[in-house]
Amino acid sequence: MKLLQIIGNIIKPRGLSINKENDCYEFCPRCEANLTLQKGYRNDLPFWNCLGCGKMLINPDIDTDSDIAWICDGCGKMLNIQPGFHENCGEWICTECGFANEITPDEIYVSEDEFQTHLKDPYLGLSGMDILSLSVYREERPLDGKPGVFLVRSREDGKRYVKKLITLYDRSIYSFLKDNPVEGMPGIVEIYEGSNCLVVIEEYIEGNTLEAILEKGTIPEKRAVSIVKEICSILDRLHTLSKPIIHRDVKPSNVIITPEGKLFLLDMNAAKWHHPEKNNDTRTMGTMYYAAPEQAGFGLYASSDRSDIYAVGMILNVMLTGVFPRERKASGTLWRIIERCISLDAQKRYSARELINALDEIQEAD
Repeated sequence: MKLLQIIGNIIKPRGLSINKENDCYEFCPRCEANLTLQKGYRNDLPFWNCLGCGKMLINPDIDTDSDIAWICDGCGKMLNIQPGFHENCGEWICTECGFANEITPDEIYVSEDEFQTHLKDPYLGLSGMDILSLSVYREERPLDGKPGVFLVRSREDGKRYVKKLITLYDRSIYSFLKDNPVEGMPGIVEIYEGSNCLVVIEEYIEGNTLEAILEKGTIPEKRAVSIVKEICSILDRLHTLSKPIIHRDVKPSNVIITPEGKLFLLDMNAAKWHHPEKNNDTRTMGTMYYAAPEQAGFGLYASSDRSDIYAVGMILNVMLTGVFPRERKASGTLWRIIERCISLDAQKRYSARELINALDEIQEAD
């Protein structure tokens, strides 16, 4: 984390105090807000961020020749008041917590708001070379209403790509998929990791999401079965890798069908490596109704390939009926297949390949 360096003003440089019945009111010299009325304010604090304008004010009783408040990134304590501190030391070890703070004039913030904005910068911590590489991709618009997902165009080849700013992720999965593309999933072009997020540039797939298609109504049985088989083919490739990957967020908005009819599975934000020896996930991930019980900590085991099949079963029921099974179940043989897909006992569900075979048998019987 970068060192917080905030230009400060003296709390009472103009003597803006009013004695009223022995009470002393102190005011911000910038916005003239009454500091005394601000929650948490005390006039013995070494510095204060005015709640009116966000500016930092240094207590005039602090023995410092600087008008900059140097704040420890480790514990938030003021460094100016620590014995021996000076601005030209290059690095200062905080005497309160031992954190090594870089003392540099590169980042001076005039307000707490400006500093907090800096901390939330998605490109914080990226190298100069990474930022230069990212500048090749010009943002055109947010994509599909998803936060942190943008349609971008390369200034070099004119092609469109997708830029994602991901805050919860497993970088090793993205790195693996970049080097080992999986058919039926967007190719990953570039990966950049900063302090706040992973920035991923990936192939742009043009088409309609299954979610958008379902907004127009249910899908005929033959087509619904075909879609599920294509999803399962992609999942089978993920699940049968030498080190299997579990998608954990299979849902209609993450399935896209191109104008040529090819299906792609999107979004590996919730993905994890499969560890069969574990009996629970380290964090809950997924989307309500599509996420298997074990993804929310209600199963006997951690997420596995069978967790993705639970979501596929839900998708098949929604494609056939327009709603989830609790509202209306699909009919006939397909319901028996869906019922096994969404069994509470993950061990009773199909694998992706088994589900393809079961659906093939239905089609052959017809």
